[in-house]
Amino acid sequence: MTDQSVRDLSPDADGIVDLAALGEDFVRDPYPVYAALRARGPVHHVRTPEGSPAWLVLGHEAARAVLRDDRLSKDWSNAAPDAGLSVSVGHHMLIADPPDHTRLRKLVASQFTPRRVAALEPRVREVTSHLLDTMLAAPGQRGDLVRSLAFPLPIAVISELLGVPDLERDRFRQWSDQVLGAGPREERLASKRALDGFLRALLERHRARPGDDLLSALIRTSDEDGDRLSADELLGTAWLLLVAGYETTVGLIANGALALLRHPDQLAALRADPALLDGAVEEMLRYDGPVEIATFRFTTGPVEIAGTVIPGGGRVVLPVLADAGRDPARFPAGDRFDIRREAHGHLAFGHGIHFCLGAPLARLEARVAFEMLLERTSCLELDAHPAALEWREGTRLRGVKSLPVRWRS
Repeated sequence: MTDQSVRDLSPDADGIVDLAALGEDFVRDPYPVYAALRARGPVHHVRTPEGSPAWLVLGHEAARAVLRDDRLSKDWSNAAPDAGLSVSVGHHMLIADPPDHTRLRKLVASQFTPRRVAALEPRVREVTSHLLDTMLAAPGQRGDLVRSLAFPLPIAVISELLGVPDLERDRFRQWSDQVLGAGPREERLASKRALDGFLRALLERHRARPGDDLLSALIRTSDEDGDRLSADELLGTAWLLLVAGYETTVGLIANGALALLRHPDQLAALRADPALLDGAVEEMLRYDGPVEIATFRFTTGPVEIAGTVIPGGGRVVLPVLADAGRDPARFPAGDRFDIRREAHGHLAFGHGIHFCLGAPLARLEARVAFEMLLERTSCLELDAHPAALEWREGTRLRGVKSLPVRWRS
């Protein structure tokens, strides 16, 4: 991000800061812009890069407060017509308020337990070992870490957990990338329809031939009152678990690897002391996590946030998780990547009742991936200039599309 771009963050005649005008520099490195806005105050009326009006909430304290603020709704029926909603499939807990959210989360959490996640570690290690065997056999000891590890590991694990056939994974990735991207709405809707059909057929197969996978368990599960997920809720939950179950972990592994590669002293420290690994993963999440801005929240009436009154009528409020992790008031020298830092308390997985249900699985996969990658390589380096890396469009998910690396085994 150029100094000129940061200086040009003046509101227009309507009092809106146009982030959409900042272009690729902002996509590549949004942190200086967020820091400049935060220095002026925690709340700003902006036009997002996707072109929609919203109220950004910056800084750790303000963002954390918004994430647990029950005055704001997650229910899309409360959104203003110009909210610029992304495309969703079915109904799920991430777009629901209590008591609906409470009910949905309880039903899903009853099957997505810490014990079930912990039991996946041997399989995560087996998949990672196989992927590294293939990657490290590449000619010239060069490859793309996203294609070789960061993508196939989480998609394999969540697919097996949910019971998605192997041959359909690449197709699913293409659809989900388009749905979550910042491309033309017609393209996103077409992919949404394809995903809808894919998931409905998948659920029907699991109804007809249930197994020991998570989708089969969700179909048959009920609480003590006999409550079950409806057909639309099963569809939405399958979509949410598949997407959240791999997209964010792809970003965690890819962005975390890039941070290590751009800070060779930290990479060397981690090689020298594997006991630093758990803390390193938390620092990766804080420093450049996979979710840049939290999902939509809507005003159902005028609401004051950090001294600014945001109008009612479904205005979009967006806590910036990426900036919260760099806020020096919470994390001194927040722009410095330091795997020995006490990084707990970051907001990379959210906060409050919508805290990410899959956080333990993401942490497990990242820990295993980095442990085995460093064990299997004696040298790992970035094989491209950082400025040449291509980043995902939009402000929801943050991650490099590819990560060229070279290594020595």
